[in-house]
Amino acid sequence: MVLGDPLAVLPVLIAVFIMIMGNGLLNTLIPYRATVEGFSPTTVGMIGSAYFIGMLAGTWTAAPIVRRVGHIRAFAAYSAVVSVAVLAFPLAISPLPWVLLRALVGFCFAGLYAVVEGWISAKAGASHRGRMLGIYNIANFTGSMAGQQTLRLFEAKSFALFSAAASFLTLALVPMAMTRAEPPPIPAKGKLVIRELFRASLISFATAILLGLANGTFWSIIPAYVQRLNLGPGTVASFMTAAILGSALIPWPIGRLSDKFDRRLVIGGLSAAIMITEIALWYFAKPSPALLYTLGFFAGAFITAIYPVAVSLSVDRLGPDKAVPVSSTTLFLYCIGAIIGPAFVASLMTHYGDRILFAHNAVIHLLMIGFVVWGVWREGPAENHVKMTVEPPEAPLN
Repeated sequence: MVLGDPLAVLPVLIAVFIMIMGNGLLNTLIPYRATVEGFSPTTVGMIGSAYFIGMLAGTWTAAPIVRRVGHIRAFAAYSAVVSVAVLAFPLAISPLPWVLLRALVGFCFAGLYAVVEGWISAKAGASHRGRMLGIYNIANFTGSMAGQQTLRLFEAKSFALFSAAASFLTLALVPMAMTRAEPPPIPAKGKLVIRELFRASLISFATAILLGLANGTFWSIIPAYVQRLNLGPGTVASFMTAAILGSALIPWPIGRLSDKFDRRLVIGGLSAAIMITEIALWYFAKPSPALLYTLGFFAGAFITAIYPVAVSLSVDRLGPDKAVPVSSTTLFLYCIGAIIGPAFVASLMTHYGDRILFAHNAVIHLLMIGFVVWGVWREGPAENHVKMTVEPPEAPLN
């Protein structure tokens, strides 16, 4: 079978779609429900940061767990625990339990992401890696977009929304447990590769941290921001659907582009595009619903397209045999930024208003452009398209 064919990782893509239906619903439901319950913006930001604190802890254990029990068993264990955690949210509606539960959800998703991203990266050669991770992102964000629509089916204070999220996360086990495809080889190294990544690609290293600052803030706080605009019922779900639709449509063409051209320059171009969109969101204090959804579409499209390109660049430099440690390390760096971002920006919003969110993110993406320029000058010509490929053994669906 042709290396890079989506059918080679079809069970993983199906599992990702179902899994992210649950997480996408949860990512909007938690800040939205917290706002409805009267939690302060600072508390909402702390809950958002807790997710990434848990994810940060999870990155340290994900690769060793995969190495110990294998990809499929690790996925099953993480899915079971996160489903139970989700069902506990409506049983203890208070800031402290929600902070702790959100951290546990983040811990589990660090493991889930390490399994699926490591699987896909290991199965794709350098000439296909960007496209394969782009297809993965399409499954990721179409699943999230589908999950958002569940918000329309039940009241905000309904237990049913958390039940639906837990059901999706449990169902994601089925395609992984039933697959006949051969999993990737167990990673030889179970630890993070922070020093190796810094030496191999400064751009990937810096991009991961800065993306955490921007993306973690955007997805954690934006539902509460839209809710306070008071543009009418359904606005939060519609905005999030527009943002996630953009996230779903752009990754594959961007992946193709990054397979043909220097991935570093693709990162720089995407950073410029999202910075312009964020300036527009900052400029319009009370946008119409149509303008809000349009800007949300482009914000979602550009803000999420950078991460898979950065992962592809990292795997190009360090090799597919380190795909799981590379995925965990990139996520670890991302979480450092994502822990700081939501709480910091939430405190800024208390003093300077909600629109400071977009000014903050625009500055972050300007810094990212600066790192790309510096990195290209420091590293010289791109070599990432002629380095490592992987030829996995043939197996059913593989």
